[in-house]
Amino acid sequence: MLDVWIGLVLALVSALAVNWAYTQEHDAAAGLPRLSFRRPRYSLGLLLHNRPWLQAFGTETAGWIVYVVALRLAPLSLVQAVSASGIAVLAVLSVHGHPSRLARRERLAVAAALVGLVLLALSLVGSKPVSHNPDGVLTVIWLTASAGAAVALMVVRTSFARAAQLGLAAGLLFADGDVSAKLVSFGGIWLVALVPLVACYATGTSVLQGAFQHGSALTAAGLATLVTNAVPIAAGFVLFDETLPRDPRGALQIAAFASIVVSAALLGRSAAGKPVPETAAVD
Repeated sequence: MLDVWIGLVLALVSALAVNWAYTQEHDAAAGLPRLSFRRPRYSLGLLLHNRPWLQAFGTETAGWIVYVVALRLAPLSLVQAVSASGIAVLAVLSVHGHPSRLARRERLAVAAALVGLVLLALSLVGSKPVSHNPDGVLTVIWLTASAGAAVALMVVRTSFARAAQLGLAAGLLFADGDVSAKLVSFGGIWLVALVPLVACYATGTSVLQGAFQHGSALTAAGLATLVTNAVPIAAGFVLFDETLPRDPRGALQIAAFASIVVSAALLGRSAAGKPVPETAAVD
């Protein structure tokens, strides 16, 4: 059980690093010339020649490495629930440390995420959660469906704000990457998951930079972060056969996961109501 607690502490450290990096990447990307999915080399060059963006990306990468270690020590659904607490950090940083500047729904979203984190911690007292090897066919279907939904969000215009739409797409790609990272932690044949891991993280990062040019860090990265957490939580139960404790601690975990869903819904509604800036765009 000590390994699980260490894993969850590392997940929190990772969430702090990654969400801080998101705010810095947003500020850097928002000030760049137009990025385009049709000109990937040009767009990549703009990012790689921007020192603040590179520093933020380096921090994000370090946070991801810590996250992978956390996955080795703790079940996927629990790691993701802890990672969801990073939305509180993202929200506060997005308004430069002044929570009073957040909209009412955004403050409620932050509170719901923090409540979920506390409930999750209480549910783990005295429990021994574990993950199991998943079914190969079901895993391929899961990863393909998530990636397909992400592509659809990238290419099909909807009534959603573009920042929110691209943020959701990035979140689905990162979720596939997170599930793949858990697969790799099992070793053996599952090392083949390194392919979708690299592909999904790389594509998700580029999509997120596009989202940053269409809206705030909280809208783009906030939705991406919450989708990245919510989808793998479900994968933990569906793919990795993780189970809830058969006592009141199980109810606490359900309440914790529900708090994360509520947080995502509140943030999504807040994002949908914000105007889209016209100073930058991504094809």
